[in-house]
Amino acid sequence: MCGRYAVTTDPAKLAAELDARNEVVPESFAPANYNVAPTTTVMTVVDRHEHGSPDDDPARRVRAMRWGLVPSWTKELGKGPLLFNARAESLSEKPAFRNSLKGKRCLVPMDGWYEWKAGPVGKPTKVPYFMSPDDNTRLFMGGLWAAWRPAEARAAGDDSAWVSSTTIITTDAVGPLTDVHHRMPLIMPIEYWDAWLDPDSPADPALLAPPALELVERIAIRQVSPLVNRVSNNGPELLDEVRDMG
Repeated sequence: MCGRYAVTTDPAKLAAELDARNEVVPESFAPANYNVAPTTTVMTVVDRHEHGSPDDDPARRVRAMRWGLVPSWTKELGKGPLLFNARAESLSEKPAFRNSLKGKRCLVPMDGWYEWKAGPVGKPTKVPYFMSPDDNTRLFMGGLWAAWRPAEARAAGDDSAWVSSTTIITTDAVGPLTDVHHRMPLIMPIEYWDAWLDPDSPADPALLAPPALELVERIAIRQVSPLVNRVSNNGPELLDEVRDMG
């Protein structure tokens, strides 16, 4: 699973790197968040047509979304399950995800993610770990997104009330990551991006397979402070490696 992660990239900088349009309103997004939790506003990458017209080629965009997918039929924001993860194996079967899988796929950029491992025998506390590229590059995880607005806004034709939301896809853990947890977020290598983000083509099931071992072997795993257990703690010290306190 992936329930916490860190991202320290400014949306405008990321958009420039990707030759994308930055659609993130600066005041809606904290460019450095070391303890991203569900319901937080997060950064995503999508390919969309201009004004929804299929006559124009889709353009890459950086957008802010709520982490925790809100299906279109949701009656009230904040009610119902918090869909911050989606299992790759069952996306096409789940009503909450299958429509997004058809044409609302995204990337979720991050520096790395946290996971908790069972502590030593006799100690109930789980131990937090941080997983990130060993060369300090950025990760892009496969995700889905949806657009929702309240029923009263739909009835009134209010186009200003849309809420975009996202979920991070998870898959079976691979290689050394299995020692921490049996699930991991779906790393999306750059050669998959165009096909994954294409809003006009169905998702290729091959893109949902667990990442190759050689990709995972470049992920560094380090134990970090239990300070990350509290969402209110949010600073670079959360990424510092700590000695095994067992």
